[in-house]
Amino acid sequence: MAAGLDDVRRIALGLPRAYEAVVRDHVKFRVGSLVFASVSPDESLLGFGFPRDEREALVAGDPATFLMPVDSDLRYQWVRLRLAEIDPDELEELVVDAWRMCVPKKVAAAYDAENRTTDTP
Repeated sequence: MAAGLDDVRRIALGLPRAYEAVVRDHVKFRVGSLVFASVSPDESLLGFGFPRDEREALVAGDPATFLMPVDSDLRYQWVRLRLAEIDPDELEELVVDAWRMCVPKKVAAAYDAENRTTDTP
């Protein structure tokens, strides 16, 4: 099942300190002034925080889903994906990881402790 803006919004706004803003028709999700996810005006692409040194491998591993950032964003820790090519579960992992890059470590640790699942038989 393909993901969409509603999935991004549900995931992002469920994270501590996250809020939504619209900037030049892009729906952006922020922590303070830092953007951790941004949906394109046509809702087909999601830009999100991702380690700069790992993004080429991510894109090369699945070029149908992931894209490099536009030239003006290459300096940032950022990558893009096609929302139609990703399922909501994988999207959640990527959005939460992008959010983690923007919040203090203690906030991320508290979120992880609160949302940890236990594997019991």
